[in-house]
Amino acid sequence: MAEDIIRYDILVQNALRSVIRKVLLEVEKTGLPGNHHFFVTFSTTATGVKVSPRVREQYPDQMTIVLQHQFWDLEVGETGFGIGLSFSDVPEKLYVPYAAVRGFYDPSVNFELEFDPDEQVDDLDVDALPAPKPVPALTAVGASDTKQDDAPEKEPVAENADVEMPESADDDEAAGTADVVSLDAFRKKK
Repeated sequence: MAEDIIRYDILVQNALRSVIRKVLLEVEKTGLPGNHHFFVTFSTTATGVKVSPRVREQYPDQMTIVLQHQFWDLEVGETGFGIGLSFSDVPEKLYVPYAAVRGFYDPSVNFELEFDPDEQVDDLDVDALPAPKPVPALTAVGASDTKQDDAPEKEPVAENADVEMPESADDDEAAGTADVVSLDAFRKKK
């Protein structure tokens, strides 16, 4: 098996953690919608976690907090979130980096994310990865019986896309061609 230099596993973990951030940002702005509420499990020993010594003593490895009725001062940032909670009627302020989160669960819709506790998400510097090599144009094989001469003129997909369109037919041949395939042919008819 080839070595995964890109580290897709870490990229996916970070993308899933951004889901948590986006959900918490919405809650910060508008409150909990409907019956939604969250169980957030995190490592209390992870770098950047801020909890009181009393809470850390009670939960030396990990803890689960519930964001439902009794929380306040939710502050969602780029790398983590701060929140006020009550532990045995004692108000506490916590800060949890997204990298410390081990699980996120919304029981109202049975949505759950779990993260590998051994994965070092802090160690990946996406900017230090090698630049991707250009990918040649792809051609859909067997997707259309239309000859190139009969094909309609192709238009750019998006107005603001960062795509260089060929200036002439000679440039099109040099760059390779691709057929645009409509997905409507493959959709189930209702």
